[in-house]
Amino acid sequence: MTVKDDTAGLIGREFVFLDQDFERVREKLYAHAGIALSDYKKDMVYNRLVRRIRALSLNSFAQYFSYLERNTAEFSLFINSLTTNLTAFFRESHHFEFLENVVLPEIDVSKAQRLRIWSAGCSMGEEPYSLAMTCLSSAVDVSHWDIKILATDIDSAVLHTAKTGVYALDRIDTMPQEFKTRFFRKGRGAHAGKVLVAEELRQIITFKELNLMHSWPMTGPLDVIFCRNVMIYFDKATQAILLERMADLLKPGGFLFVGHSESPFRLTARFKLIGNTIYQKDH
Repeated sequence: MTVKDDTAGLIGREFVFLDQDFERVREKLYAHAGIALSDYKKDMVYNRLVRRIRALSLNSFAQYFSYLERNTAEFSLFINSLTTNLTAFFRESHHFEFLENVVLPEIDVSKAQRLRIWSAGCSMGEEPYSLAMTCLSSAVDVSHWDIKILATDIDSAVLHTAKTGVYALDRIDTMPQEFKTRFFRKGRGAHAGKVLVAEELRQIITFKELNLMHSWPMTGPLDVIFCRNVMIYFDKATQAILLERMADLLKPGGFLFVGHSESPFRLTARFKLIGNTIYQKDH
C-alpha cells in the first residue's frame, strides 16, 4: 500500500508516519531517558515501532500512541525498541588491556585489594563479562580481592539476556582458547549449540535496570567507569550533567572509558585524556 507522508511525498509504507508522529516519539524518549533523536532517525523509528503496531494488531500510529498512554507495560517495550545495542566481547580491546596493565597493577601496589567497576549501558552483557574475565585472568593475583562490577542498562530485554549469560557459539569465536575453556560451559538441551557464562564471572557482577536520567543506586567511590557509546545519544547539556555525576562517583585518579565519538572535552574540566578514549579524574 502506498501512502502520502507530509514530508517524504509518496513512499511505500504500511502505516502513515507524519512529522508530528516522529516529534511525539522524540519528545517521549527525551523526557523519559534524555535521549535526543536526530532528524535522520525518522526511518529507524518507523521501522522499529511498526513492529509493535503489528504485534498489537493496531491500525495506525495514532492508535499506538493512545495504547501507549493506557498501558504502562508497553512503555518499557517502546523504550527497548528505540535503544540501540551494538556489543561484542572485548570490543575496543585496548580498554581491557589498559585495565589489566595499568589499573589492576596500580591497585595492587596500593594494597587496597578493592575494585569497583560500573559498566553503564551494558547491553547484552558482553562488556561486564569481558571486564570480569580481564580481572580474573590478570597477572595480578586478585584471588583475595573484593571485586564488584555493576552492569546497568535502560533496556530490560537486553538485561535479561545479560543475566541469563547464554550466547551463540560464534560470539566467542575470536576469544583465546584458555578463556573459552575457563569461563564458558557448553550448552545442553534447549541451549545446545550455545555457551553459558561460568559462575566464576557471575559472582562478581550485578545487573540492574537503570535510567541514567534518574537517581543512581551506587554511592562510590568507583575505580573505573565504562560508559562507551552511550553519551552519543544525549545532547551536550545532558552529557555535561552525566559527566559531572560520574566524576562525583569516581575516586581521585579514577578512570573513565568512553566511545570513539565521545569526549568530555569542553563539557567538564574534571577529566584529563591519558590514552585512546581513556580519561582520568583530575579533581
